[in-house]
Amino acid sequence: MLQLLGDQLIGTPRLAVFELVKNAYDADATKVTVTISGLYSEPTIIVEDDGSGMSLETIQNIWLVPAHDHRKRQRAAVHRTKLGRLPLGEKGLGRFAVHKLGDKITLVTRASGQSECVVEIDWAQLIEVEFLEDAAVTVISRDPEVFTGNKTGTKIIISQLRNESWSRGNVRRLFRQITSISSPFANRSSDFAATLLVPEHPEWIADVPDMDAILKRAPWHFSFRFDGTQFTWKYSFRGIPGIQREPRTAGEESGNLLVAPDRAYEREASPDLDKPRVAKKHLADKTLIAGLGPVSGEFYVFDRDRLVLSRLGDSELIQTFLDDSGGVRVYRDGMRIYNYGEPGDDWLGLDLQRVNNPTRDISRNIVVGAIELSLENSPDLVEKTNREGFVENLAYSHLRQIVLGAMSILATERKIDKDHIRLILGAGSDPETRRITKPLQDLRNIAKKHRLSIQMLPLIDKIEGDYNEMRETLLKAGLSGMGLAVVFHEIEQGVRFLYKAIEAGTETTTVQGQARELVRLLDGFAVLLRKGDRKDNSLKQLIKRARDMTAVRFRAHNVRLVCPALEDDAPEVFANFSFGLALGALSNLIDNAIYWLDVRWPEDDAKPSPRIIYMDIYDGFDGGPAVVMSDTGPGFKDNPDDLIRPFFTRRPEGMGVGLYYTNMVMELNGGRLLFPDPVEANVPENFDGATLAMVFPPARTE
Repeated sequence: MLQLLGDQLIGTPRLAVFELVKNAYDADATKVTVTISGLYSEPTIIVEDDGSGMSLETIQNIWLVPAHDHRKRQRAAVHRTKLGRLPLGEKGLGRFAVHKLGDKITLVTRASGQSECVVEIDWAQLIEVEFLEDAAVTVISRDPEVFTGNKTGTKIIISQLRNESWSRGNVRRLFRQITSISSPFANRSSDFAATLLVPEHPEWIADVPDMDAILKRAPWHFSFRFDGTQFTWKYSFRGIPGIQREPRTAGEESGNLLVAPDRAYEREASPDLDKPRVAKKHLADKTLIAGLGPVSGEFYVFDRDRLVLSRLGDSELIQTFLDDSGGVRVYRDGMRIYNYGEPGDDWLGLDLQRVNNPTRDISRNIVVGAIELSLENSPDLVEKTNREGFVENLAYSHLRQIVLGAMSILATERKIDKDHIRLILGAGSDPETRRITKPLQDLRNIAKKHRLSIQMLPLIDKIEGDYNEMRETLLKAGLSGMGLAVVFHEIEQGVRFLYKAIEAGTETTTVQGQARELVRLLDGFAVLLRKGDRKDNSLKQLIKRARDMTAVRFRAHNVRLVCPALEDDAPEVFANFSFGLALGALSNLIDNAIYWLDVRWPEDDAKPSPRIIYMDIYDGFDGGPAVVMSDTGPGFKDNPDDLIRPFFTRRPEGMGVGLYYTNMVMELNGGRLLFPDPVEANVPENFDGATLAMVFPPARTE
């Protein structure tokens, strides 16, 4: 049973060694050494530390008692060790790691002022006896031979290893694992260090890349801290050799953290009208860190574009390092929680975000990051019994929201510099094409991986063919660079769901049905573009239709609309435009305004509501009449050139195509999208948020 527990509770031999290193930390060790020897005779693993050691009583009543809860009680009482540590272990199961590794175990340990104790367990002998009461384990007390003088600590020797051969690759992976047990970024004294020795092959680990040296080459650095009240962040673009883009910094000392709702825990509004509506939270607050405590993080970000990577020097070394060490790790009290940040682990869903938005979002294999938590302040984060991460409860969901919200700021700031770099390198001419073709290529790859090529590739080819045909139509019309943002808002959802469905092994017929829906969607957009002919339309009717379409959302979000253009005595004003395209653009602006009003005014029960949108028709701009829209939200913090750039957004999980789409629609209609001063647009002075003007060409007929 003990062997079975060790085998089932500890996922891999490397994780078993990792657990023994963590046990040394709990024993107040400052140094632990792991030695792998006898690779060509009798492989042996030795784990030795300089911790507090164990007395005979501790061995008999705790170490040899499965699932003893003394560490759990110690943590609950916040009883710290002499070095100020709270125990990482709490279930009393980490000791089963020795049984995962081998069949013969020798434990030598000594506590302060005590004799040295030796425990020997030989499974070959134990399993020969029929009854448990006859399976004796002998503990010897002797004068110190290993921990002489005033030395204390524990030495575990494991031989007759089970399951896995310790090849060069496995040893190197173990080296990276145990040397990463302490956070490389935390501002803490170096009071705990883990070392791996391979006497027969020291060269196996001698050339493992030095993390500090490589991180110094990362073009981007970002750090943040959120304590439930204040959100502090600092971003820096540190420059790239040979590229004339000046270093840049940005940050806030006391800002707000925007978060996207976690779909797994999002509570839907109750259909029972007697029950209050549960509003989605856009701003992180104290409720989000309850049972979690303050969260901080640090990230180093690279760019694997060939033209950029070649300028960093040793590009192959950097790529190998990122393949092995890329990802976001989690640390509590500076000690690592396995297996976050390991190759293959994507606990934040970064790779899927990258599939959806490759020009903005950050994938695992370009970032090296660490999240720091306090063990004392995060009691609701419970480690899984198998030692592979936290139980995925509400506190874990909130942790993901906070980290993803912070990384959204990193992605937005990075995009500003990245777009300029692409322009300098001559690689920024057509982001829309990459935005569509990259996810489609990912779909092809995953379809092949799941042996769905015959069923899926023709449909994916059809999707790409329709897209290219529409793109050529726009290019022939002289709209190079405007692309197909009109498609992105809907096609992105289809591509994402298709990818997730294939990855999850969804039934083939269902996946094919989703692909056909995507084809029909593209066909619909083609019809829209063909029928989007411009003609004279009423701007008053445009505003009225947009208001009617969003009336339910106005009520649901407690938003007031001030609209002089819809008053009974307001005159009709005509302009020349495609009504359908303009209606979609105006509705998108309203949707954005409602979101940012929720952000600035999170409490929605105030009377009268501070959430107000202003819309009117104004004829004071050059070129024609305009629909002016303003609000009482937080306003824009970026310049207009960035705001209308495709895939630029400060909204977590946003696509960044709303204003880009609106700008494209206005250009398609021969008009302009402006970001005027409120006074210039004749907006009342109490609207201190965002102000936009959709300027249309005048009507062709009187």
